[in-house]
Amino acid sequence: MDVRAQMSMVFHMDKCLGCHTCSIACKNICTDRKGAEYMWWNNVETKPGTGYPTLWEDQDKYHGGWTLKNGQPRLRATDKVRGFTNIFFQPYLPQLDDYYEPWTYRYEDLFDSPEGDDQPIARPVSMVTGQNIDTIEAGPNWDDDMGGTPVYAENDPNLRGLSPQEREELFEFQRLAFFYLPRICNHCLNPGCVGACPAGAIYKRGEDGIVLISQDKCRGWRFCVSGCPYKKAYYNWNTGKSEKCILCYPRLESGQPPACFHSCVGRIRYLGVVLYDADRIEEAIKAPQGDLVEAQRRIILDPHDPQVIAAARASGVPDDWIDSAQRSPVYRFVKKWRMALPLHAEFRTLPMLFYVPPMLPVIAKIEGGTYEVSDGDIFGSLEQMRLPVRYLASLLSAGNEELVRESMRKQYAVRFYMRAVKVGDVDKGRAEQILKAAGLTAEEAQEIFYLSSLVMYNERFVIPPYSREYNIEVAELGDVGHRTAPQTHKGETGIGFRKPARRGA
Repeated sequence: MDVRAQMSMVFHMDKCLGCHTCSIACKNICTDRKGAEYMWWNNVETKPGTGYPTLWEDQDKYHGGWTLKNGQPRLRATDKVRGFTNIFFQPYLPQLDDYYEPWTYRYEDLFDSPEGDDQPIARPVSMVTGQNIDTIEAGPNWDDDMGGTPVYAENDPNLRGLSPQEREELFEFQRLAFFYLPRICNHCLNPGCVGACPAGAIYKRGEDGIVLISQDKCRGWRFCVSGCPYKKAYYNWNTGKSEKCILCYPRLESGQPPACFHSCVGRIRYLGVVLYDADRIEEAIKAPQGDLVEAQRRIILDPHDPQVIAAARASGVPDDWIDSAQRSPVYRFVKKWRMALPLHAEFRTLPMLFYVPPMLPVIAKIEGGTYEVSDGDIFGSLEQMRLPVRYLASLLSAGNEELVRESMRKQYAVRFYMRAVKVGDVDKGRAEQILKAAGLTAEEAQEIFYLSSLVMYNERFVIPPYSREYNIEVAELGDVGHRTAPQTHKGETGIGFRKPARRGA
């Protein structure tokens, strides 16, 4: 058992407002500079929709992530032969139009135009070429709130598995629905960008698993852009280097959450340490598609298990990090309650960002001046969802519908139970039956309710002490990769350097 620590995240989609505060916070701090104008390390997409860049989920077009060939994982975009022949040409790169051409306005025209009968306007100007743009055709959130339109929603790759009847019903006016999908780099356990980079410029930090790009080593070949199926590596056209989300690691090292987490208005974001067994990574990558999510869950270890704790200490994980893993909200959502699911597990990158599925509006109608659900239940049922479970399964569980149903049943059960407890207009006996059928106890329902609705700042973001001064000292001694920190007690500091996380099969 090779136990390692990973900073991991959960996004609760049922609470996302689509306000883009997270995107603006990231843009102001990380990508507000020349060459990065089109980059949105954090973006919020409207689903159904084509996303950013356009159709990023369509790996028939972009060839991102991993696939199994003769039972072994192989990158879709490149290999040793293609990597050599295509080193100066990437056939599967998104073009600027797949993102959008960033622009500003020539505001001085409003003040400097000569007097005349026409009202002067501020012309849009490309921030890349400096030339006038006649027509703005796309933007970073161009399909925002346009779920159901034939231009965006109907081209969503996740709709391919729906029957013609389901697609027709989905786009009926009274059934139109959309939800928000916030995205950042997943900091995967088996990242395609790391496996694809021929320069070895991309790596996972040993102490926390954050995936970074060395700007000194990067040669701008852009294999990382092709290899990442989520298209969260970007090319800076000004510096000639690739860039990506760094999970605001300087903030983490000072005990603060990333900027997008800190600024989230809906409080949908959770951050914490998970312990995982690196020896099981290859097994999880090779799992059948229907078992990919469960295989990834099996990698994540119980931080309360004495055997796991002993193995973690033997691997150099200090006690204060183990304590943080025991208090991690991510572990509870992903492993204990089985409510959070990885985005497109079929890409086989083992993403460390998980999503709690959204509870969409139910189908109802006005009767007697009131909004009534047809079966009389306040929250409806899975059968009344405006988006088919099959769609959410394509998005979040590699097509395994039962995993989505399991998560949704638990959300429904908690809502029914807490409605019975707090309001009293739902029969408590029936609510307890629904809770039991969902595999939850009353205590777990209270805990889920608290963590979803009432949780405080330091419980949403459980950040362990990084003790960078100790790491620097070890690095200066030249013992990186071999020396581990002495065991510490709660309240003390110290984290050891460990072997770098595996870079992919």
